[in-house]
Amino acid sequence: MLNQETKRKIDSARQILVGKVPDPKQQVDQITNALIYKFMDDMDKENEEVGLKAQFFIDDWKKFSWTELLNNKLSGQERLDLYTQSIANMSKNPHIPQLFRDIFKGAFLPYNDPRTLSLFLKEINEFTYDHSEDLGDAFEYLLSVLGSQGEAGQFRTPRHIIDFIVEAVDPKKNETIMDPACGTAGFLISAYKHILKTNQDQPLTPNEKSKLAKNLVGYDISPDMVRLAQVNMYLHGFLNPEIHEYDTLSSENRWEENFDVILANPPFMTPKGGIEPHAKFSIRARRAEVLFVDYIIEHLNIDGKAGVIVPEGIIFNNNNKAYINLRKKLVENYLIAVISLPQGVFLKPGGKGNVKTSVLFFDKSLTKRTKNILFVKINNDGFHLGAQRRPIDKNDLPVALEIIKKYRETLSDENFTEAEKEMAQVVAREKIAESGDYNLTGERYREAFDHLESKWPIVKLSDVIIDIKDGGTPSRKKTEYFGGDICWCVVKDIKSEIFDTTEKLTELGLENSSAKVWPIGSIIISLGATIGNVGIARVPTATKQGLSGIIVNIDKILPEFLLYILKNKKEYIQSLATGVTIKEVRPSKLKELFTFPLPPLSVQKEIVKKIEVKQKAIDSAKEVIRNLERESVFW
Repeated sequence: MLNQETKRKIDSARQILVGKVPDPKQQVDQITNALIYKFMDDMDKENEEVGLKAQFFIDDWKKFSWTELLNNKLSGQERLDLYTQSIANMSKNPHIPQLFRDIFKGAFLPYNDPRTLSLFLKEINEFTYDHSEDLGDAFEYLLSVLGSQGEAGQFRTPRHIIDFIVEAVDPKKNETIMDPACGTAGFLISAYKHILKTNQDQPLTPNEKSKLAKNLVGYDISPDMVRLAQVNMYLHGFLNPEIHEYDTLSSENRWEENFDVILANPPFMTPKGGIEPHAKFSIRARRAEVLFVDYIIEHLNIDGKAGVIVPEGIIFNNNNKAYINLRKKLVENYLIAVISLPQGVFLKPGGKGNVKTSVLFFDKSLTKRTKNILFVKINNDGFHLGAQRRPIDKNDLPVALEIIKKYRETLSDENFTEAEKEMAQVVAREKIAESGDYNLTGERYREAFDHLESKWPIVKLSDVIIDIKDGGTPSRKKTEYFGGDICWCVVKDIKSEIFDTTEKLTELGLENSSAKVWPIGSIIISLGATIGNVGIARVPTATKQGLSGIIVNIDKILPEFLLYILKNKKEYIQSLATGVTIKEVRPSKLKELFTFPLPPLSVQKEIVKKIEVKQKAIDSAKEVIRNLERESVFW
């Protein structure tokens, strides 16, 4: 377990380097080299203390030992020269493991400042380890500074999400376990720790540990990631880690290797021009996420199981037949659960935006015993969903884990508590297959369950509105285009239910054009870009393409009530999207497929009032937090 003191030291080492080494990847390299350097010297000292011989820094290499490097008699420049010479030659040291020689191959010091080096080495020198796994935990924390690697579609998986998936899959000590895009080996390390934890009553024998070491296998296409994964595994006690540089999608060399358990967070992004996979894939595709999921299910043993993180395209993309074919294959033969993660768990590079993801759980044994699939929606993962990801007290992961365990045991929801039923639902595979697109958005199927228990009549959107149409564009031939009294709204202007636009149209600008003006009380909804964003027109509002206006029948439904209904079913609305280049929801489709329970107007008013009171409390709390954050700058 990583303690706060070790975490502080790593943070301090990074702060020392940041002025000379601004790139996080190079910071990781420098700290990795120094930690391993110090670790080897510590192991030599331990051997000597019990009467054994040093094994790493001996003979001509003794002059390069960490102890010599930290000799107080050395000047700053002499220490710099010795360190530079040492790391440049360390790969030639025949007394250190081949893995460590590979790590130091090409190593160099990217700055020439004796003071910075002395401060840095002093900080590293404070690290002490009773066991290599302590160093491994520190190294895992160091790897977290790499953050997102968005250019390759590789997003570092948060540790708590990795542990959640591993615990849900529950790998056993005798099972073979693989990650086809292992990165820094986070899933493999978590699986190893899970197996040790679940065998505490009867700890693993040396023979079982040796077998487990061979059973944990990782592939990655990046030499840098392979190197970091190998170090991570080594520092957790795996002297010859089974981590291989391998192109999972384009190479056939390891195609015949199957596994009992596969755990993965594959790259989400496909290179420009697509991927050229080999011919053994059953799904014909050039998209990375499709191919990786297909690879995983093809490489499970007869009763194999898996947990894999996927982007939303896998869940509901209908633009490419490969996505539908893959989902059909999953639903019919492999899939037992879909866990929807909150948007914000995976941040894009620089913290600008995020990627919506879900976790798919496969189990070839269980799918033979049930005709259903479990859907769970997680709203909070224990951290704020903004760029800072600060801890919060709301965490649905423990409940989700309990739901998955119960479902595995009974293959039904009969033992779910009421709170668990609010998060989860069990859906028949034939229900998912009805539409032909095998959509895996849980909200699409939640509608039917909500309606069965509703005491109010179920209506279509078309039953309670006067009209719904796409927006248009004002006439640019008119001179008085802007500057009038009519609000002009584009997609970016919708922020929740609030319009934020300062541009106004004139009546003349609207004349003889395709633009439409929606009256006060109309619902404005984005059915193109940012599908599902919705607001109310508080003044006459004109909209461009991509935004549709819903003219409400106020004798049947309050605009505010419809607003909250639509907001609550955003994911379902997104699941209705189609299109090749640009995804969109046709107004006619929304009008006929969107259904919901409709209480009397008096009840609608009570519901809206309660929601608005709670929203004001939330807004007030957010403002307090913003004020505290502004004040903290001056603390």
